Amino acid sequence: MTRDDDCAPSARVYSRTVAEHLAIVLDAVPVLGAERRSLDAARGLVAAEDVRSATATPPFDNSAMDGYAVHSADLRGVSESAPVALVVVADLPAGSADNPTIDFGQAARIMTGAPIPDGIDAVVPIEHTDEGTATVLVFRPPRAGAHLRRAGEDAAAGDRVVSAGSVMWPTRLAAAASAGADAILVHPAPRVAVISTGSELVAPGHPLRRGQIPDSNSFLLSAAVTEAGGVATRIGAVPDDPDALREVLARIAPTVDAMVLSGGVSVGAFDVVKAVLAPLDTMFFGPILMQPGKPQGFGRLPQGPVVFALPGNPVSAYVSFEAFVRPALLRMAGHTSLHRRTITAVADDAWTCPAGRMQYMPVVVEGEPGRERVKRATSGGSSSHLIAGLGRSTGLAVIPEQLDRVEAGDRLTVMVTTSP
Repeated sequence: MTRDDDCAPSARVYSRTVAEHLAIVLDAVPVLGAERRSLDAARGLVAAEDVRSATATPPFDNSAMDGYAVHSADLRGVSESAPVALVVVADLPAGSADNPTIDFGQAARIMTGAPIPDGIDAVVPIEHTDEGTATVLVFRPPRAGAHLRRAGEDAAAGDRVVSAGSVMWPTRLAAAASAGADAILVHPAPRVAVISTGSELVAPGHPLRRGQIPDSNSFLLSAAVTEAGGVATRIGAVPDDPDALREVLARIAPTVDAMVLSGGVSVGAFDVVKAVLAPLDTMFFGPILMQPGKPQGFGRLPQGPVVFALPGNPVSAYVSFEAFVRPALLRMAGHTSLHRRTITAVADDAWTCPAGRMQYMPVVVEGEPGRERVKRATSGGSSSHLIAGLGRSTGLAVIPEQLDRVEAGDRLTVMVTTSP
């Protein structure tokens, strides 16, 4: 099937840089149209509009403490040795609509969140009293305004509480709910089909005959889609049969926004993805100046979803996903921040780099923040078939194409992909 991309002969066509190919990809992928979703269904999605408060927040003056609603003037000079007794004339639990008249010399027992009666200017915490129910002794004087939450102090009616472009994390969902929104306009998560190709692939756990290997790519890439916020449909492995691949593409295309295929994109005699898709004028296949991941395909099916055709070797597929697919899926979902966090870390050892190509080296990041070091995840470096070593990695060191060697002690840019 797909040959190792480090060994495949270079096609006599213009080779794109990583930056050029990524720019083309991001320019081509659409931001998915906004849909109104309930707050539960909007979790983790990107807001497509500002969310504004329908009312003041909080909508009424309320108590910040369990205690007693009082006139602060009644309690000037109060102390532990000279408490003042007030007559308790009302009980106000949270949710009460009552607005009792509280005269001077009186108090209302009040719970946190309950509305403050008209004319009241302070709440005495229950800890500063004898907790009386008919009368209450107050041992400490409150200042005017103590423990009152004023209407609108958090947000006025019409204030923006969530900005368009914000990811609806739990705190923002709570802000939208407090503003009175039960649904918001969001960009949906892209629906992505993940397909491995290769007659050598079998489902994990099945006996292997000579020449067969487990299909790891469909699990790798569908999990990566999910981690990027997409909704993955893992199709699994399709053999090196053009008709079989055409049938799968035709069946799945109407149900998804994007397809991620791995394998069959290089120059081999059985490269089925290239055989089926390269004749389409909506698809590009060609070399990218990177290692691993040199052979790439990108485009869309006619009147259909975006298609990413990645190399079949696992490290190549993973690096290609991180370099191109993940940013594209984030863009489709309405995100404006498309790239992984990067750090600067010190190389623990030396290795060679391919001249003229950007290298992505799977590494293990170690050390405290600001003093990180990296070591290669496997002694085989960035060879594109080393999936077990990839499983140990927590980042990708990104080596510019101008370098042909990394020395121990060099400071490297590292894309942080996972936590240890």
